[in-house]
Formats: sequence, structure tokens, C-alpha cells
Amino acid sequence: MILPENKKIILFDGVCNLCDSAIQFIIRKDSKDLFRFVALQSEKGQEILSYLGIDPSKIDSIILYDPRIAYYHKAEAALKIAGHLGGIYSLLATLNVLPTGLKNTVYDYIARSRYKWYGKKEACMIPTPELKAKFL
Repeated sequence: MILPENKKIILFDGVCNLCDSAIQFIIRKDSKDLFRFVALQSEKGQEILSYLGIDPSKIDSIILYDPRIAYYHKAEAALKIAGHLGGIYSLLATLNVLPTGLKNTVYDYIARSRYKWYGKKEACMIPTPELKAKFL
């Protein structure tokens, strides 16, 4: 599997409006061009999940994959992403010292309600030509 070198891959729910807004926010704040994005539902997303040994039917959360190093999911992924954005957002990464169970309880509550609160799209977002290079 060929992935961009020196880029962190964010796998996200491509039909979730909250997730889409979060990805748009990350793109705007990613001044160091660290991230590439792929929807969990896409062929490439499924390929990466398979490579990582993650059962796609058991995952619907954000995943941060740092090739050849590690992958993170749920709250840990979100907080690590925030840490890479710099500025005030990097302070959120300090929350990773909290117990995983506590962090993921909050994360899971939001994840369970995300479609009800923010809605769901019929299909994954199609990036603009300017953003296409950021998506796998």
C-alpha cells in the first residue's frame, strides 16, 4: 500500500456532518500540511483499515494513522490531532493524560448522537480541486 510520506492520515466518517465540519476545520488550521484525509467508507479507507487489521464493521470513529509508527482512535486520535494544530488547540492534547475510559465515554456520547444533532449526508464529500491533494 502506497501512502504519502511524512503525512498523518485521518480516517473519518464521510457521511457525518459533524465529522465533515471537523475535517474542514483541521484543513484550515493545518498550517504545516501534516495531514491527509480519507473517508472510512471509501475504497482507500477500507484498504487502510484492512492493512491495520481493523474490522470495518466494528469501527465508526475517527482514526489517526501515523504510518510506520502507530494508529489512534476515538478521543486519543482527536486529542493528538488537536496537539498537531498548534496554538491554543495544542493545549487540548494535554487531556490525553486522563484515563482512556473517561475520555472515550465523552467521545462515545458525542459519537452516538452525532447524526441526530448534526445530520447525515447521502454520500461522502467531494473535495474542491484546491483541496483534492489533501484527500486520498
